[in-house]
Amino acid sequence: MRCMTSSDKPGNAADAPTETTGATGATGVHETTGVAVVADRDWATAAADPQYRAAVVDLLGALAYGELAAFERLAEDAKLAPTLADKAELAKMASAEFHHFERLRDRLAEIGEEPTEAMEPFVAAYDGFHKQTDPSDWLEGLVKAYVGDSIASDFYREVAARLDADTRELVLAVLDDTGHAGFAVEKVRAAIDADPRVGGRLALWARRLMGEALSQSQRVVADRDALSTMLVGGVADGFDLAEVGRMFSRITEAHTKRMAALGLAA
Repeated sequence: MRCMTSSDKPGNAADAPTETTGATGATGVHETTGVAVVADRDWATAAADPQYRAAVVDLLGALAYGELAAFERLAEDAKLAPTLADKAELAKMASAEFHHFERLRDRLAEIGEEPTEAMEPFVAAYDGFHKQTDPSDWLEGLVKAYVGDSIASDFYREVAARLDADTRELVLAVLDDTGHAGFAVEKVRAAIDADPRVGGRLALWARRLMGEALSQSQRVVADRDALSTMLVGGVADGFDLAEVGRMFSRITEAHTKRMAALGLAA
């Protein structure tokens, strides 16, 4: 699902202070959840908790397969490009996603995990999403890259705020805007200016992407106990069910902003 990210990182989740539902004692264990706070630790220290380690392996595996799938899809979407320059731009984007995949793959190997095994649990979810949201033309592909994949990026940025410092740095690096968000906005807005009827079709497409992306994110978390505990159980500062709801509200608000940037009604 991952591909391009928007430069308007709503909420700056990874940089903003995180709300807590209880105080942390001198041991660094959250008094409400009993889970160790890890956001201010390095990987070596945080990974001593096997549940936390399992959650990070899941996260890196999900991201790695998302980047690999994005690379494959962008290479395929290049066939729909109307000009040689557009085709080259998509190829450049695909290359950036593959480099992100390589960083995640190498990190998994560095911490003693088999990358393909870490990615395998997420193959069905990602492939299912892409099958359900296969673009029918060039413009739908651009909207998917800019809007659909950015929803996943926002979700992972929220998670990154609850990671150890080393893992957070890597995750934010591979989610960074590859510099091509403006390309999608320019092309889509130009198409709408040329034929306003295109806007209605693309708006419906973007709403569909929103629903499918949120459903996929929720399924991934629900299916992986360690990852869901990281979010709901408060691994990094008492992240509770109410905060999960607020998180998805922030993601929805960011989607609305991206729709506006494209000149589409949310």
